Amino acid sequence: MPLMELVIIGLLGGLITGISPCILPVLPVIFLTGGAQSARIPRYDALGTMGGAASAARPATASAAGTATVATAAPAAPEVSRWRPYLVIAGLVTSFTLVTLVGSLVLGALNLPQDIIRWVAMVVLVAIGVSLIVPRFAHLLERPFDFLPRRRVDHQRNGFGVGLALGAVFVPCAGPVLAAIIVAGSTGNIGAGTVLLTVSFAVGVAVPLLAFALAGRGLTERVKAFRRRERGLRIAAGVAMILLAVGLAFNLPAALQRALPDYTAGIQEGLTDNEAAQDALALGGLVNEENKDLDKCTNGAEELESCGTAPSIKGIEAWFNTPDEQPIALEDLRGEVVLIDFWAYSCINCQRSIPHSVAWDDTYGDLGLNVIGIHSPEYSFEKDEGNVRAGAEDFGITYPVALDNDLATWTNYRNRYWPAHYLIDADGTVRHISFGEGNYEATEKMIRELLVDANPDVDLPGETDVDDATPEVGSTTRETFLGTSKDVNYAGTDRYAPGDGTYAFPDEQPADSFALDGDWRLETQYATPSGAGPASLRLDFHATQVRMVLAGEGTVTVTLDGGDTREIEVDGTPRSYAVAEGVGDGQHVLDVELSSGVEAYSFTFG
Repeated sequence: MPLMELVIIGLLGGLITGISPCILPVLPVIFLTGGAQSARIPRYDALGTMGGAASAARPATASAAGTATVATAAPAAPEVSRWRPYLVIAGLVTSFTLVTLVGSLVLGALNLPQDIIRWVAMVVLVAIGVSLIVPRFAHLLERPFDFLPRRRVDHQRNGFGVGLALGAVFVPCAGPVLAAIIVAGSTGNIGAGTVLLTVSFAVGVAVPLLAFALAGRGLTERVKAFRRRERGLRIAAGVAMILLAVGLAFNLPAALQRALPDYTAGIQEGLTDNEAAQDALALGGLVNEENKDLDKCTNGAEELESCGTAPSIKGIEAWFNTPDEQPIALEDLRGEVVLIDFWAYSCINCQRSIPHSVAWDDTYGDLGLNVIGIHSPEYSFEKDEGNVRAGAEDFGITYPVALDNDLATWTNYRNRYWPAHYLIDADGTVRHISFGEGNYEATEKMIRELLVDANPDVDLPGETDVDDATPEVGSTTRETFLGTSKDVNYAGTDRYAPGDGTYAFPDEQPADSFALDGDWRLETQYATPSGAGPASLRLDFHATQVRMVLAGEGTVTVTLDGGDTREIEVDGTPRSYAVAEGVGDGQHVLDVELSSGVEAYSFTFG
């Protein structure tokens, strides 16, 4: 992918993000610190004449009485930096780029918490805000730097430091472009393409912010009411910075984003919903000699294609369902057909897909087909070998399973989907790729073709008869996560934040949302009752089947549409439980009561 196309995608993605609702919390600070404080505003004394800093700069002369008097020459306009808006935005772009690309890697190397940069930046914002309101506090901040030739911290001139602090706490909407950048940064896949995409994205976001800052400066210079309130503008800027830091500490911007419709979501999808953009967002750094030809395969093709030699299976933590649990190398399977199945045991899409892989293994396993399940976790609990073994047993998986806990094989195949199937012929060449659910009939047809190619004398039985349970797009409620790191459709009136809290159902709950009632403790990946008694959860959904990923020990009581009630006993590690089946069309309400000791991770739908 040409680097220029990568830059264009980054710029456009940044520009779209720069006008999205998630930018709103930072706009007052940009307006006041980047715009208003760079305006040329004359300062006035108590008599209404120009004074303050300007008059202090006038030369003193000696009167006949020997006392010092101030010269009566016309005062000069206060000196300000016309570059301040650019410095604020430059600082924001610099720190946002560095934190996004290498922040996670540096903190991991130093064994520091991943959010420490954000908290330090919030403290800095509060300190700068207080110093703008209370000048004496600014002098305290300056004291550690008394040894420097220039000791004065001049908020009127220097905006780069303010921008640095803003960039470290700046969390724009995570569209496809930013998501690709974050994944690359967190996994260390930082190449020239990653850097270009990140910088261009940051510049794209900065353009609307800079325009807003310059508009703020122009408005401040032109509106008469601002001309006698320079001190008031400084105080307002300080208050805005403190409020931003406090709001970030309590995750209020996220609540604002949930309350406002994202009018840019469709534009973001339009930008990346094409093959060229998706190739670009692979960032080039994931392409290597093993996987460089995978792009020659068309997702979900109806006929066999040729997409290069299959990448190796690498970085596997453990194997099971193999002789003596020894690893498998694809080179040792030459002469036979291989189906690589990327899955995760709590993924509802995989749960609907796995019966097909199991049936293919049962039907063709003795005829030259080798199904290999690459378990690539989405949750941290999915890295536990015992949990994966239990999940595989529940699904009837007897074919080899590899634990790809570091996503090494996932990355080597440049995969981005659960589930994903890679069909490999007897010569070791990838002949078909299918991302997501569906396309089972075509995949099985190609399996049969490759088996005949490998052994023309093979006697194939009839095709498998497994129903395709893939729901139509939009036909069910989206997967609903209950951990604080992924909640997207919470409808309660209380803030959904980590820690203990008391919640109440809203008077009216929107469709396809969930809400809590009672005492809960919210963790990043699950929610659990925090009191001695049970706590309740209400889900509004549309689907024919509902499953919950649950763990711990206790009882879950489920009531559908105020009618039938059933109890589910939970005991052990996280796994998926069916809580409602055979549900009719339309919207429904599921009331769920969890006893103390039960952990709820997510709802999935079918």
